[in-house]
Amino acid sequence: MSLIRLDDISIEFGDVPLLTHANFSVEPGERICLIGRNGAGKSTLLKIITGQIKPDNGEIHYRQHLRISQLEQALPTAIDRKVSDVVRDGLADQQALIDQFNELSQQTMDKQGLRNLEVLQAQIDAGGGWQVDKQVDTIISQLDLPANKTLAELSGGWRRRVALGKALVSNPDVLLLDEPTNHLDISTIEWLEHKVRGYQGSVIFITHDRNFLQKLATRIVEIDLGNLISWPGSFQNYLVLKERAVEEEETRHALFDKRLAEEEVWIRQGIKARRTRNEGRVRALEAMRYQREQRAKRQGKARISVETSDKSGRKVIEARSISHGYGGEQLINNIKVKIRRGDRIGLIGNNGVGKSTLLKILLGQIEPDEGSVKLGTNLEIGYFDQIHRELETDKTIAENVGNGKEYIKINGKDRHIIGYLRNFLFAPKRAMTPVSALSGGERNRVLLAKLFSQPSNLLILDEPTNDLDVEMLEVLEEQLMEYQGTLIIVSHDRAFLDNVVTSVLVFEEDGKIQEYIGGYSDWANRGKELKIADTQDHPSGHIIDHDTMIHAKKAPKGKLSYKFQRELDMLPNQIDKLETEIAVLQEQTADPDFYSLPYTETQSIVDAQVEKQQALDNATTRWIELEEMRGGG
Repeated sequence: MSLIRLDDISIEFGDVPLLTHANFSVEPGERICLIGRNGAGKSTLLKIITGQIKPDNGEIHYRQHLRISQLEQALPTAIDRKVSDVVRDGLADQQALIDQFNELSQQTMDKQGLRNLEVLQAQIDAGGGWQVDKQVDTIISQLDLPANKTLAELSGGWRRRVALGKALVSNPDVLLLDEPTNHLDISTIEWLEHKVRGYQGSVIFITHDRNFLQKLATRIVEIDLGNLISWPGSFQNYLVLKERAVEEEETRHALFDKRLAEEEVWIRQGIKARRTRNEGRVRALEAMRYQREQRAKRQGKARISVETSDKSGRKVIEARSISHGYGGEQLINNIKVKIRRGDRIGLIGNNGVGKSTLLKILLGQIEPDEGSVKLGTNLEIGYFDQIHRELETDKTIAENVGNGKEYIKINGKDRHIIGYLRNFLFAPKRAMTPVSALSGGERNRVLLAKLFSQPSNLLILDEPTNDLDVEMLEVLEEQLMEYQGTLIIVSHDRAFLDNVVTSVLVFEEDGKIQEYIGGYSDWANRGKELKIADTQDHPSGHIIDHDTMIHAKKAPKGKLSYKFQRELDMLPNQIDKLETEIAVLQEQTADPDFYSLPYTETQSIVDAQVEKQQALDNATTRWIELEEMRGGG
């Protein structure tokens, strides 16, 4: 039985249809990735599933007592609430059921009352049991969250992890993740991959991270012109099937256009033909014209370009023995960096180790505590800052990018702002939309359009990929690969780094910053470790992320040590044993008379089932880790 089923759903905002008579279902154990262009309706579909938005037409069916939880795209507001309280909010429904049970149990019971108690107890047990505080403590421990700090004290990356804890704590049947990797560092992304891959419920997620997508998706659902198209299998399988489908579509379009041209010739024949023309054939021609018009409305491919200025000097930036820190904590220690014209450098490190601080020191925005920085000659710098990305939300896209002008200079020629924005997938009408009405990905496209319209020979991009759809991401990669200037990129997108940079500066665990030739994968295959640090770029407390530290310590792929190989050999039997024990317990709890037994007896069985399930999750995750270390993952 489907967990969720959407039948004939339609919704539009203004005159923009997002979904048109769409059908969609979610089965137990699926991991579904929603893909589509920014603004296509991916986040809207998640909101329809959660009930935050009601569709204009159609019906939604849920399995009884279905638990749904969502990690939203926006960061939690930096408020003065303790982390533990925010995580506990994820169990509000569970606590309400417990309160309802306690209140009902105080009343005189008839048969219907007892049945109601049984139903409530079953829901409470399914949601994790009666020990709400224990559930909160467990997820805080797993995510190594600073339970007693307030959100206002945390950086964006840590607020993201708190929101993740809130979403996971209720152990939902369906977990919704909207761009879950945004603001997370590489170690935490890899931790999340393990967590989602071993998750027993169903997961629906939206992501631009192709590594994350490829490792996790069991089905791809594409939103295209209001339709939901399901593609079975992994992302790699989707790419193969999609390419084949596009080729077949182009063949059909060519045949259709040839037939349409023949019909247009027929309708324009002489007076004799018009006297005897077949009215049915005329109506068919009108239908073909309409079909061709609808096809023409489909947006073309993005064709962005990066405006390049005259060459800079050969030496771009030289940093000599720079050191810097905050509040007594040393972030950068005696670093020497030489950047020459044409270098393409990626910065890799966990949140808070000082990547953005290093960029600002190299740009001269921050004076280092020790050492000096010298900038080269004839530099034109384009800087995409992950923090201060300012747009005037009350103004339109065109006004923001063109600064109120109708024409801007691109490659030395005047270009109408509407035509320029078409290349960033903004139709003329959309270009006149206020920025306040845009999705996160669309806003990022506006920022890139604004940045790339300014000539540069040194381009510094601090997390440019957040919220971009996969198509736009690939086009951005292509343009950056052709960029003739110097590139410095901070990104947690592993595939993006592999495709764009030729060397990386890595903040490693020993506190040093080392340079390696190649991209992220070239560095990761060396088995090095990332530096784990406070995720603030300012002194607001020191948090050591022990969980991500464990996952960051990857051994080189190849032969395992004797100890690890022995552990790997023992895990399959351990997993089989746990699955058998869980099946026995599930059979007991599924008995119709189970909840008529004394509470103490049923609770011990339910607790045992939860404990065995947790052990199974841990064993499965560990098996995956060891297989990947051996090179089998």
